[in-house]
Amino acid sequence: MDSRTGESRLRLMPLGLVSGAEAIAVCGSGDGLALAGGPFAFTHARITGADKPTEHTLTIASLLRWATQATRDGDAGPAELVARISQPRADFAGMALSGAGARPRIMGVCNVTPDSFSDGGDHAAPEQAIAFAKQLAGAGADIIDIGGESTRPGALPVAEENEIDRVLPVIESLVGQGVPVSIDTRRARVMRAAIDAGAALVNDVSGLSDDPDALAVVAASNAPVVLMHMQGQPENMQDDPSYMDVLSDVYDGLAARVDACLNAGIALERIAIDPGFGFGKTVAHNLELLTGLAQFHGLGCPIMVGLSRKSFIGALTGEENPKQRVTGSVVAAIKALDQGAQIARVHDVAETRQAIDVWRAAL
Repeated sequence: MDSRTGESRLRLMPLGLVSGAEAIAVCGSGDGLALAGGPFAFTHARITGADKPTEHTLTIASLLRWATQATRDGDAGPAELVARISQPRADFAGMALSGAGARPRIMGVCNVTPDSFSDGGDHAAPEQAIAFAKQLAGAGADIIDIGGESTRPGALPVAEENEIDRVLPVIESLVGQGVPVSIDTRRARVMRAAIDAGAALVNDVSGLSDDPDALAVVAASNAPVVLMHMQGQPENMQDDPSYMDVLSDVYDGLAARVDACLNAGIALERIAIDPGFGFGKTVAHNLELLTGLAQFHGLGCPIMVGLSRKSFIGALTGEENPKQRVTGSVVAAIKALDQGAQIARVHDVAETRQAIDVWRAAL
C-alpha cells in the first residue's frame, strides 16, 4: 500500500507537542519522536485513513510497534509515514531548516500589482517595489516573494506579458544586488523568465496545476517550489467553499500535487507545501487548518504558511483594514510555528521577526 494515494492514504496527527530540553529528553527516552527534525517532538499520535490501527490515540511505543508489524506484513506505508513526519528537512532555497542554528524563515511579500488585497498599488512601479523589497530584506526577510498578479478573492487573471513586465525588472535588480527572491505565479512562462533571471524559488498558489507546462518548467530547472492548496480559482474561490473534512481534504489534495511533482522528476527535497489559508476556505476552515497544521508534516516537506493580514483575521477581530491586522497576523504566525511550520510568508517582516526572536528564546 502507498500511504500517499487514494483511499488507502494514512494521515498521522502528532499530539503532545513539546519543545526545547523536554523534546530532547522524550526523544532520548524513546517516549517521543522529533517533529520534522525539531525543535519540537511529539509523544502521541492519532492515525486516520484506511487500515488505521484500532486504538484512537497511540503512544510512540505503540506507533512504532504498529509500523514495524505492518512492515513485517508487507506494508511499508506506516513506517514511511512515521519517517516522513520525523526526519529533518533538507535546506530549502538556500535556507537551513533543520539542525544547529536553524530557525523559522521569513518570506517577505512584495506585490508589483495595482490590486492586491492588502498592498495593491503601494509598490506597482518597479523602482518602488525594488526599494520596498530591500527594506524587507533589511528588516529580516530571508527571501522576498515577488508577485505580478493579484490572487485576492474575486481577482481576474492578468495577461502573461503584463505579469512578466511587472516582475522581471524587480527580480533582475534584486538578484543583482544579492537579495534572494521567489516568484509568485501560476504561469509557466513567468516561472521560466523569473528562474532565468535568478529567482531562487517558485511559489504557485495552484500547486503547479493551473498551467499544463508548469511541472515541466520547474522539473527542468534547479528551482524548488512551494505547492499551495486552493479550492477553485481566485475569481470564485470564496463563493461557497465546502469540504467533507477540511484537514483530510487539503492534506490529500497536497499529497496528490506532491506525487505529481515526484512523477515529473522534481525531488522531494525541492518541494514545500502551503495549506492555502484564505484560498477557498471559510473562517472555520482556516482555524481548523491552523490548529491541525502539524498533520501536514506527514507529507515529508517543509511547511510554509501565508496567514498575514488575511480576511479571517479581520472576521475574528472586526478589523476591516488589512494593514491594521498586524497583531493578529503575528499571533497566527506564532501559532503555526508552535506546530513546526518552517516558513512564514508575511507583509510585516520587522514585527514578525521580533516575535520570532522572543519565541525562539522561550522554547
